[in-house]
Amino acid sequence: MTTASKPESNIPLAGLGKDGWSTDTEATATCFCGKVQLSFPTQKPGLVDTFACNCNDCRKITASMFASNFTVDDTYLKHLRGQYNLKTFGQKATIASGETMTNFFCGNCGSLMYRKGDRFPGMSILRIGTVDDFHLHETKLKPRVEQFTNSRVAWFSGVEGAIQYEESAY
Repeated sequence: MTTASKPESNIPLAGLGKDGWSTDTEATATCFCGKVQLSFPTQKPGLVDTFACNCNDCRKITASMFASNFTVDDTYLKHLRGQYNLKTFGQKATIASGETMTNFFCGNCGSLMYRKGDRFPGMSILRIGTVDDFHLHETKLKPRVEQFTNSRVAWFSGVEGAIQYEESAY
């Protein structure tokens, strides 16, 4: 692993975790209280894709109008701490594909760290907002795709430059 750099301007005080880092090829995602931390690749082949989702489930589970996500091949995803602290909730009743989607939350603060879907074996869908290096939100993790645009709120015009899909892109 390359030496981690912690530029102050890219890793602001956000939440209680204060040890996030990023390198040219890898970075961390930490829950709000700091008890759960993951590391993930910031380039292919481990970084599969980046996307914004306007589906009803993403809106509800994030308490926001859309979710900004990135998909990682599970062989590259590392639990640095707190895996035992993750709680899960899964269901398929409201998932567009009709297949189970399981959510992994920090058991202490409730941060949604990632989702795993039966439709996407071997992959985890992480939330861009959990990534400690905020510069990555604007660069390597900027959504390439926006899906479920048919249920996007009227006051949001979409992710500039992203490929648009009315339904699921995957």
